[in-house]
Amino acid sequence: MQGLYWFITGVWPFLHLQSFIWITGPKQDIWLLYTVAALITVIGGVLLSAGLRQRVTLEIKMLGIGGAAGLIGIDVYYALNDVIRDIYLLDAAAETLIILLWFWADRKRL
Repeated sequence: MQGLYWFITGVWPFLHLQSFIWITGPKQDIWLLYTVAALITVIGGVLLSAGLRQRVTLEIKMLGIGGAAGLIGIDVYYALNDVIRDIYLLDAAAETLIILLWFWADRKRL
């Protein structure tokens, strides 16, 4: 689920930059947007591949949880300080759900 979410949100700016900026707000450094989008796309693809192949190792889990936690911190801090639009708080909520699902999946395996 996380892999698909990250892959879609990662490729979005490459496919239609105008709609991405319309939703998320104006950007000063488009090169930085593309850099982050490329990383999110690649990580999303790796997470999606691991899930589909049922090869979710501890490293994959930590990549998913750690990446989501990092995005939560950035989303919340910068949205609450009026640097980015509040729409990013929805992403923080989605990332929180993703982390909870990682832990729920672990409990399910026991």
